[in-house]
Amino acid sequence: MTAPIPFTIDFHVHSDDSYDGHEPVELILEHAADIDLDGVVITDHDEIGESRRAAALAPEYGLLGIPGVEVSTRHGHLLAIGVEERPDPGQPFMDTVAAVRELGGIAIVPHPFQRSRHGVRKRRIRDADAIETYNSMLFTGYRNRRARTFARRREYPEIGASDAHYLPNVGRAYTEVRVTPETDNGTPTKADINGEDLVEAILEGRTQIRGKRTPIHKSSVQYAKGAVRKSAFVLTSHAPLVPTVPASMERSG
Repeated sequence: MTAPIPFTIDFHVHSDDSYDGHEPVELILEHAADIDLDGVVITDHDEIGESRRAAALAPEYGLLGIPGVEVSTRHGHLLAIGVEERPDPGQPFMDTVAAVRELGGIAIVPHPFQRSRHGVRKRRIRDADAIETYNSMLFTGYRNRRARTFARRREYPEIGASDAHYLPNVGRAYTEVRVTPETDNGTPTKADINGEDLVEAILEGRTQIRGKRTPIHKSSVQYAKGAVRKSAFVLTSHAPLVPTVPASMERSG
């Protein structure tokens, strides 16, 4: 039997296409590759243009490209993962779940029950494809524990994500998806994994939440590098004669 391949993805990241985001997708992709993620999903608030662009650029950084969006439903936020089109905002929560599935995506409930961040109330979640049970932006563990209890009692797959709005926070939490791709080419590798394999693994609950990637001293270095990279980008983007192409793209050429 083919052993599953662990695939690490941060499913909930905001770019400067969000009203509260700050980072260009090129820097997010470069940082995700730098900390050894296999993929990152840009989930801007009710905007999908930059997410589609990030998904198209992702292979240049050695990442799997997955588009997505954080939709504002009538009853709270919902992550639509793997969609090329944004579901209409402002619709009832369960109608939006159905719309995400019709668009070929999976519906993940982010930071549930936290009303200050537009989390969906428990009584509204009659169906979903997964629950975000670890969100790194929460100041205490109470809401995450409550989300985990809810998901496990109802046997929903669990997802962990950073909900990053700033570059250094990308990857602070992420999901390890154990994927077994079907291939006729002998022992499969990560190159054999596609979006359908990933979706199937998530729906089957083959996920593991990771909150720390490396020892603290190494993480501090990585996040510091992200902050320096952002500062350099801001400086060079205001100087028209200085190239602003991310280093990873230069290496690929």
